[in-house]
Amino acid sequence: MKMIKKARAFSKVNRKTKFLLVEAFIQLGRARYLKSIPFSKVASTLGVPMKETSYSLVPSSKEDLASVSRAIQLMSGYTFWESQCLVKAIAGMNMLEKRNIDSTLYLGTAKDEKGDLIAHAWLRSGPYYISGAEVMERFTVVAKFAKASNLQSLEEESL
Repeated sequence: MKMIKKARAFSKVNRKTKFLLVEAFIQLGRARYLKSIPFSKVASTLGVPMKETSYSLVPSSKEDLASVSRAIQLMSGYTFWESQCLVKAIAGMNMLEKRNIDSTLYLGTAKDEKGDLIAHAWLRSGPYYISGAEVMERFTVVAKFAKASNLQSLEEESL
């Protein structure tokens, strides 16, 4: 019965939203696959290591950022696989890249209550966090990857 309600709700959303949700589902699956591969092989696809994109907002992208963030959050609850922080961040980065929107993926580590090492990933574009922001303050950044539509802008910022 739940599935029927969800199918009806999906059928009522507009076409643009349907395509966005399907894209998010596919990108989450792709990101989950990438997570199963050794990280050393995946890292090169994530962008320029140890660089960040600008914190400046491109006003025209604000609506796209919100839409991608909502789609990733929503669809991660409907996947048949684990879609936690790293999967969401990679999926979001790929969706933003398709829209020529710069983003930075952060990887962080911290210790939990037991003293065990834990990891977290989050995604930022301009001044907005697309995924993973809810607990990012607890983590120390150990790696970051910048994906910019104009790679030259990354090099200019680092000068």
